[in-house]
Amino acid sequence: MKVTFIGLGTMGYPMAGHVSKAGHDVTVYNRTTKKAQAWSEEYAGAFALTPALAAKDAEIVLTCVGNDDDLRAVYLGEEGAFQQAQPGTLFIDHTTASAEVAQELNCAAREKGLLFLDAPVSGGQAGAENGVLTVMIGGEAAHLKLAQPVLDCYAKSTTLLGPVGNGQLAKMVNQILIGGILSGLSEGVSFAQRAGLDIPTLVETLKHGAAGSWQLENRGETMAKDEFDFGFAIEWMHKDLSLCLAQAEKMGLSIPLTKAVDEDYQDLMADGRSRQDTSVLIKALDKKG
Repeated sequence: MKVTFIGLGTMGYPMAGHVSKAGHDVTVYNRTTKKAQAWSEEYAGAFALTPALAAKDAEIVLTCVGNDDDLRAVYLGEEGAFQQAQPGTLFIDHTTASAEVAQELNCAAREKGLLFLDAPVSGGQAGAENGVLTVMIGGEAAHLKLAQPVLDCYAKSTTLLGPVGNGQLAKMVNQILIGGILSGLSEGVSFAQRAGLDIPTLVETLKHGAAGSWQLENRGETMAKDEFDFGFAIEWMHKDLSLCLAQAEKMGLSIPLTKAVDEDYQDLMADGRSRQDTSVLIKALDKKG
């Protein structure tokens, strides 16, 4: 298939690579042209200088950018992807953004005879590089069927959760859960260290029981070692949790744990830890005594 990938960040670069390796004809666009050139040399694909040119002849256009404003620019700007796309082109957005912008883009797509799915992902950089992401999708089943051969290039799980916007709402739940798990894990690891327990042995033991989680298995030991220079940066987690808090407010729902976790991340960002992994949440306990 003729596929376009817009946004070659930590996630998008390897995701686009998987699509190319699977044999699809891939054109990429990135705000920094040098990165698009580097990708095209590594994967023998093409690159375009604007989103509009990138999407012009594509059957499927994938996007993975920063936030709502980036999405509006990439899709709806003067040189946006919607401007030259052919009717029937399927757009799939992997950005973690608001449900509102997903619905906005879906309406704009319909007016132009285009198709749209919101499809945020979970699995982090490792999941993108290894092609084992979880994709949460909002849209129509028929559109997902069209997208499946491409999504399968980098996903281990693709689930339709309802109409456009529901993918983003599901991703918000994902981030709320991660924040809560990391909060408990931070206290648990700190408790274990103070008690003199061997952390590797403890993690190996607990991961098989009711307290087991991806975060425990993959971050428990590194948290104990004060290793945080990898993974999903807390500046991005703060962005995601801000979306969760805003959506909860619209729904009249209080989510105090999520608010407390986000406040801790903001304090850590003020300490210069913006690019460190979300597991650095454990360091917030140092300030609390």
